[in-house]
Amino acid sequence: MLYLVGFLLATVCLLVLGVNVWVLIDHFLTIDVPPSIPHPVKFRILHFCFHLTTTWGHILEKMNICSMPQFFCFLQDSLSSKENHGVFVKDLRFGTIPVRLFRPKAASSKPRRGILFFHGGGAMIGSLDSHHNLCTFLARETDSVLVSVGYRKLPYYHHPSLYHDCINASIHFLKSLKAYGIDPSRVVICGESIGGAAAVVVTQTLLSRTDIPKIRAQVLIYPILQAFYFQSPSHLMHKNIPFLTKDFMITCICKYLAIDFSWKDAMLTGACISPSAWKKYEKWLSPDNIPKRFRTTYQPPESPAPFNEAAYLETKHAMNIDISPLVADDKIIAQLPEAFLVSLHWDIIRDDVLLYKKRLEDQGVPVTWHHVEDGFHGCILLFDKKLFSFPCSLNIVNAVVSYIKDL
Repeated sequence: MLYLVGFLLATVCLLVLGVNVWVLIDHFLTIDVPPSIPHPVKFRILHFCFHLTTTWGHILEKMNICSMPQFFCFLQDSLSSKENHGVFVKDLRFGTIPVRLFRPKAASSKPRRGILFFHGGGAMIGSLDSHHNLCTFLARETDSVLVSVGYRKLPYYHHPSLYHDCINASIHFLKSLKAYGIDPSRVVICGESIGGAAAVVVTQTLLSRTDIPKIRAQVLIYPILQAFYFQSPSHLMHKNIPFLTKDFMITCICKYLAIDFSWKDAMLTGACISPSAWKKYEKWLSPDNIPKRFRTTYQPPESPAPFNEAAYLETKHAMNIDISPLVADDKIIAQLPEAFLVSLHWDIIRDDVLLYKKRLEDQGVPVTWHHVEDGFHGCILLFDKKLFSFPCSLNIVNAVVSYIKDL
């Protein structure tokens, strides 16, 4: 019996060691570290931990123990220390939607600004807990009442659950501003990554509502704004840069939109875009709309991939504006409130932000653009991680705070 137990322990140890070594080798073979990142070793360590967590999550998923998103979120939330310095925090529900309210402890002689916040994570990871400290910081430093929305996500919920939750929570919040001591003329909607997409969709959706206050401004922190065109310079040049690599991005998109992985290559090469759809969207998505300095080394594909009608029929819902708000009609874009856009140089979705910036400006919408030359996707969450923080992390949070305070 002791021999059997020893054998099993040795087998488990070898399995753990083998997986860890494979992840380390895969990291060095496939990952690009941007030259302007100030702490490349720290960057590699963080990505190795990220890759290791997702790999073990996939292994546990194959063993029917738990899903990868559940495993990742469990570790992420367990390791997240929640700071409430200077802020009252309360967990609530808007109907069935969990939200977290952050209210500054300092007394105020007048109604405060309100912030609606949607966290990132590709509809797969991220939570109220993972973004708790960021929300505390934003509420305290801007002297605002902030509500963070805990929308439904993978593995159990697919599109459009996320957007339904964000829209319904937003309407509930906007109808309850007086109860929270908020000035209805100063409500900001803010989102990070896919949360930025949610912020755009919510803002576009609520434009025609006359029974709720208008959104004062949209604060979009490296938002994912479309899910069907992957031939822009940043998509091709930054496909292997953490923490949103091409593989992780397309995995999140396919799982959330319930698209079979067999269509992945057709999506990445553009074969799923019909000629009529490209004729409609080219004027907004063409790389020619991106400033030249961001495409100096860009080599466009030699020829467009042949149109695959079957792939188009399976993936065409990715072009809907509740998934790809970047391609909303001009008449909708023209009505949007002013925007603060954060783009990151080393981000695979950088060009989505640049294209959206142009769309807003072309329609006369005021835009404040904050571009971070040493930024990478997800970096804002490291702003308070001390040893594992980066200059770009504090750069972004301070810029967001400064913008909101000036509204």
